[in-house]
Amino acid sequence: MDIYFGTAVSPGIGGGKAFVIPEQVHRVIPQNTITAQDVDTEWLRYTYARDTVAKQIRGQLEKIDSINDKIQKEIFETYSLMLTDPVFNTDVNNSLKERLFNIEFVLNAKAEEYANKLINSGNDYLAERGQDITDIFGRVLNELLNIHPFDMEEIPEGAVLIGRNISASDAMLLSKKRLAGLALTEGGPSSHVAILARNYAIPAIFAVPKITRKIKNGDTVIIDANTGEVLICPDETTVQDYEKKIRKQNEHKKALRVFRDKKAQSKDGVQFNIYANIGTVEEARIALENGAEGIGLFRTEFLFMNELGDASENSIRTITEETQFEAYKSVLEMFGEKPVTIRTLDAGGDKLLRLLEAPVEEEKNPLMGLRAIRMSLRYPQIFRTQLRALYRASVYGNLRIMLPLITSNEQIVQSRVLAEQVCGELEVEGVPFKRDVPIGIMVETAAAGIIADELAKSAAFFSVGTNDLTQYTLGVDRENTNVVALYDEFHPAVLRLLKNSLDAAAAQKIPISVCGEMASRLDSAMLLAGMGIRNLSMSSSQICQVKEKLSTMTIKELEELYDRERNKR
Repeated sequence: MDIYFGTAVSPGIGGGKAFVIPEQVHRVIPQNTITAQDVDTEWLRYTYARDTVAKQIRGQLEKIDSINDKIQKEIFETYSLMLTDPVFNTDVNNSLKERLFNIEFVLNAKAEEYANKLINSGNDYLAERGQDITDIFGRVLNELLNIHPFDMEEIPEGAVLIGRNISASDAMLLSKKRLAGLALTEGGPSSHVAILARNYAIPAIFAVPKITRKIKNGDTVIIDANTGEVLICPDETTVQDYEKKIRKQNEHKKALRVFRDKKAQSKDGVQFNIYANIGTVEEARIALENGAEGIGLFRTEFLFMNELGDASENSIRTITEETQFEAYKSVLEMFGEKPVTIRTLDAGGDKLLRLLEAPVEEEKNPLMGLRAIRMSLRYPQIFRTQLRALYRASVYGNLRIMLPLITSNEQIVQSRVLAEQVCGELEVEGVPFKRDVPIGIMVETAAAGIIADELAKSAAFFSVGTNDLTQYTLGVDRENTNVVALYDEFHPAVLRLLKNSLDAAAAQKIPISVCGEMASRLDSAMLLAGMGIRNLSMSSSQICQVKEKLSTMTIKELEELYDRERNKR
């Protein structure tokens, strides 16, 4: 038995057979000259690859029919038509004969030519078809080059997933696989994959050195995310010991269910509001089942990722107003009168999305660049579409709109102007909506924490995003394994900014909550309660545990806990 150590990012214990994610292969298009005699051979290679992809598409269509996914069905039907398009195929064949380069080079050039014409046409529908060309003939190129990208659907249910890293969009598939555990060589406790692992209650350990080289598919692996240990090929005695721990863990989870329908309160009766952080409609259902009293943070960028795919997949699409409206409406209806706080698009930085309305720009320091509210204000059409969907959905529940990465009052004013314009449009169109939807802000930079007294005059509420607040204040990338030990949410600078925001909110009599991962862990959640925070938003899997812990402590004990932490630094 071998034991490896890493950073526990999602608590719990799980065990099962390992599934190791293969390293991603990047497509490189070769350029080689051929002779006229080689043309027929190259064309046969192309038709074989094209027909192989067409067969794959037909197989995917059959599966899609069974789950009645209309959008995916339409996409794959479009792909099938493109593969057999006589005009495109004739053009590729003529180019092959004229240019006398290998088929991979000719096909790539021709697909880019067609796609660029459509993408730059100024017509949204044609632009989407342009990206379809890139997507489907990219699959043909992969077949020609013998590149077979890993498909997350290949992961068996109940596996322990091992890898270097996975994208946030791939991580959203984790709940469907009911993974027993997750171990990665990269990432930290506040990375987006870690957040999703906690939401899905998957025991996870990150920053495990060279773990992908030590484990092979089928190995028995135990993930002990309470101690940060990864056990490879444990002996029978160890397996039996951990089976007992897992049974005890499951019994405790069952016992916690009594708190699902209880109001969160301290031992001496002071009440708290416990909300959930979500990224999808499915996560909203999980939150409700776990006793959430509302949604404190709906990360809409995960909705975009789920619809569009990551930038790493070269996917350039748009997400429609109707698609957003249906998602927001579903969550609002689900929670009724309970508050649902929906954050406007927080794209850019470490969450790149390739949208038709906002071309991806190379940035030396993307976390400090065009992201979140900055992107929304730079490309107002994206923002207006989202605001229209939000206001249309507002009549179905208790909506609150939250603006990310605010650093000045001017950004709040500009956002309110756009919101008023959208309300005016909807009014003229006769579309029902609520005009008085509260618009609040995320406090997640040192700038916002320092001028919180000014921002509180313009914002309807504050929500402190401790993940970004910590990384921006300390200058520590929360996704970087090399500096994860320096990422400290209890750092005096972070606590002072939190307290400053709390005091500013109290002075203006506006609500304040913490929706960062600091609210999800028992130790830091209790510290926040001792500081005076009464609204906590967290991963759904932690709600009952936080309610239970609060019920064992008085406010005085919580305050003493906060004072000890503040004074020892």
